[in-house]
Amino acid sequence: MAMTVRQRARVSRSVQYGLLALAVVLFILFADWASIGKAFFNWDSAVKQFPQIITLALKNTLIYTALSFVVGLSGGLLLALMKLSSVAVWRWIATLYIEFFRGVPALLVFIAFGFGIPTAFGVRFDIYVTVMLALGMVAAAYIAETLRAGLQAVPKGQLEAARSLGMPHWRAMVSIVIPQAFKIVLPPLTNEVILLTKDSSLVYLLGLAASQYELTKFGRDGITQPNAGLTPLVIAGACYLIITVPLGILARRFESRTAKTKG
Repeated sequence: MAMTVRQRARVSRSVQYGLLALAVVLFILFADWASIGKAFFNWDSAVKQFPQIITLALKNTLIYTALSFVVGLSGGLLLALMKLSSVAVWRWIATLYIEFFRGVPALLVFIAFGFGIPTAFGVRFDIYVTVMLALGMVAAAYIAETLRAGLQAVPKGQLEAARSLGMPHWRAMVSIVIPQAFKIVLPPLTNEVILLTKDSSLVYLLGLAASQYELTKFGRDGITQPNAGLTPLVIAGACYLIITVPLGILARRFESRTAKTKG
């Protein structure tokens, strides 16, 4: 007798679960746990990372991310408004900026601000300013498109009603349209913070003093220590997760709230 669609799906899931369980059992039985523990969970190496990785590397990563997000959000809002402007020149400028910085790797922007501009113009920025400008300008291009979509999602009747009450266009945008747009785009903005947190690792290319280390640089230097194995990188990765996992949960909650509001 032929199986129904539901029965075939049940058998397929059972086979997949069985194969997964078999793979886990084989891994547990045949893995070299002594070597794995020494390479990934070296307690002596882990102890050497504290408390500097928290008070220094994690703190700097948060600072670099926050500074970049402030610049990215401010620039992104300006670019989004320019993209929606009735003045063609503003739209062209915003489009050129967005397409350029979305098309160029962030790595090149870091190199430009860290080495190119100081060489060409003799102007050297502090490391925090360099990260803020380089990463913030790249983030602005992505945030601009997110905010533009949010602004366009706000019903036009909101703006028209405000104008009919005698409210100036700029005031209606600031007090009515933009706040509603931000509520709509909170989930993608939260995801942008996660991306900025990870992209802040590019700062190691600029050459850092010990007091300026972020998580990736701290972990990269840590593995050069005798018998450290990969433990410093595991700890650095765990610190990244301390930042990104709560942000991911927050983004999903924002998405759920937005979906309920639309429903």
